[in-house]
Amino acid sequence: MTQSQPAQFSFEFFPPATNEGEIRLWDAIRELEPLNPNFVSVTYGAGGSTRDRTLRVTERIVNETKLKPVAHLTCVGSSGTELSEIINLLLSSGVTSLMALRGDPPGGLDKPWEPHPSGFTHAVELVELARELGMKEIGVAAFPDKHPESSSLEFDAEVLAKKQDAGATMAITQLFFKPDSYFALVDRARAYGCTIPIIPGVMPLTDEKQILKFAQLSGSEMPPEILKYLKEGSTQPVEVAKRGVEVATNLSAELLAGGAPGIHFYTMNRSSASREVFMNLQS
Repeated sequence: MTQSQPAQFSFEFFPPATNEGEIRLWDAIRELEPLNPNFVSVTYGAGGSTRDRTLRVTERIVNETKLKPVAHLTCVGSSGTELSEIINLLLSSGVTSLMALRGDPPGGLDKPWEPHPSGFTHAVELVELARELGMKEIGVAAFPDKHPESSSLEFDAEVLAKKQDAGATMAITQLFFKPDSYFALVDRARAYGCTIPIIPGVMPLTDEKQILKFAQLSGSEMPPEILKYLKEGSTQPVEVAKRGVEVATNLSAELLAGGAPGIHFYTMNRSSASREVFMNLQS
């Protein structure tokens, strides 16, 4: 893989549940805005649990910043009509970019996926709807270490190509820890004719418990050497954060050197670690 264009950087936020959380979110947004990211994304809670907050935060980004927002939307708990209404509401608010996702089962990953009686079963259907309604850019999820419900890595790559055919214009990966997992995903996707940018998602490993939880959700296994390295500094939070930034910086640098089109940072609504990794990559 070779990189033909400058690397793109983006940041992901989630709608906070409290007023205090919202203040922290906007502090992070303001601190990251001067970095001029290509876009920022706002997640969508399971079963639409954060729908109103997602819409509110996304609209504020449009009206109060120079940032380009990408709103997440899932199929969970919504009919096709409701999804159409949400997409049209986003478009009317000036949002023209969407992350179209199936979403996790509301009861947890150990529960079977059950679509809304009048809704969608697969993300590709949501991609088609977003394209029909006029979304200019449509992002989708990609899985370097296999979707938890997938039969194989090959199947994941084939599905990604189908999302492109339905109208997807980019993909962002779930959390992973080994560069080879990402590069192998790209090779598999290209073999199926998928040519859209596949952007690796990276989270600075500053909280061991949090990372283990996210790794479980994404189906990725944390390499023992990384876990050991973090645990060696576990009694000193500052040292854990320092090591986490180092690991994320090294991973990101290797991905970019190998031709990744950019890095999408999972910020957890805190700017410091992602900003530090970003600045390390600039130097």
